[in-house]
Amino acid sequence: MSPESARPSVSRRQLQLAAVVLALCAAAVVLAGLATRRSQATELRERAQSQTVPTVVLIAPAQAGASATLDLPGRIEANARAPIYARVSGYLKNWKVDIGARVRNGQLLAEIETPDLDQQLLQAQAELATAKANAALAASTAKRWQAMLASDSVSRQEAEEKSGDLSAKQSVVNALQANVERFQTLKHFARIVAPFDGVVTARNTDVGALINAGGGPGTELFVVSDTRKLRVYVSLPQNYVSAIRLGTKARLSVPENPGKFYAATVQSLAQAISSVSGSMLIQLAVDNARADLLPGGFANLSFELPRANGSLSVPPSALINGKDGLRVAVVGADNKVTLKSVTVARDLGAVIELASGLSATDRLIENPPDGIANGDPVRLAAANATGAPAQPSGKRESGKD
Repeated sequence: MSPESARPSVSRRQLQLAAVVLALCAAAVVLAGLATRRSQATELRERAQSQTVPTVVLIAPAQAGASATLDLPGRIEANARAPIYARVSGYLKNWKVDIGARVRNGQLLAEIETPDLDQQLLQAQAELATAKANAALAASTAKRWQAMLASDSVSRQEAEEKSGDLSAKQSVVNALQANVERFQTLKHFARIVAPFDGVVTARNTDVGALINAGGGPGTELFVVSDTRKLRVYVSLPQNYVSAIRLGTKARLSVPENPGKFYAATVQSLAQAISSVSGSMLIQLAVDNARADLLPGGFANLSFELPRANGSLSVPPSALINGKDGLRVAVVGADNKVTLKSVTVARDLGAVIELASGLSATDRLIENPPDGIANGDPVRLAAANATGAPAQPSGKRESGKD
């Protein structure tokens, strides 16, 4: 065979070899891609499974202290408060005291000019004078007719008619006398005086103002308040009704005097629960001889309450409130969740005292994630050097699912 005839055969073998090599390379690339994708899918699945297990912070229930403080808002009122209204109509002649002035019982506050009342009094006095004159004439007439009756100069019936006329006129005199005294009494009300020792806390009139008699809302001329002692009203939640008694002490503070506290004593209890608020109104008394406290203001009261026997305290964030009632999430030795139903003894705001459902050795989740259920696995947050829980790193911990 000549060399020319051998060349085509060699070229075909080379082409076949090259095709096989290319096919092997393509297969290797495909297999490498599939292996990479499989590895990435496995890693992604493991990462997703790791992230579905929540990381939680555990706390231990605390024993309730010897006592607890209950803080409640209150409303301060004067021990006695008297809105003073006008009993007669007229015009204000003058006023003697302004707001903030201290007054004594019976002290003059203002005077009212009463021209209409003055004329009514004069008219009543004139009518009384006329009635008295008529009664005097009737009395002398009746006396003469009684004398003539003795000599049979007149009939008994006529004498009795004159005596009856005297009685009627005397009754008119009595009625008009009472009318005059009524107007004179009303005239005394033209002087507005303080009903007791206190402070003028409002003045709603001025010289020349038209005064109408009556006691409608907003028509008071003055308000006098006795602020030497004050009353404080507090709405006590029903859970704490059994802990508060007459004579219970409380510390009172007001925003305008930060850092200062005043002693208050429970003076009376309403002995009924309001169906609207679910609380009972209580009244406390506080001494205000130095006039530090202002009636009508807001106050905060702190009551010292005894500890409930055998109670444990937890933060409010540890409670789960759902359709199954109030529960807490406890983590067992296998790092799985158990939900326990609990009963609240007292809500003290910053902490909740539990009466039952929890033991002192339970490991409690401080802030249970939403949707947590019985048997769910959890990861525990590691504590840093200061003892505070570390932030979750997102990496899988060895030896933990």
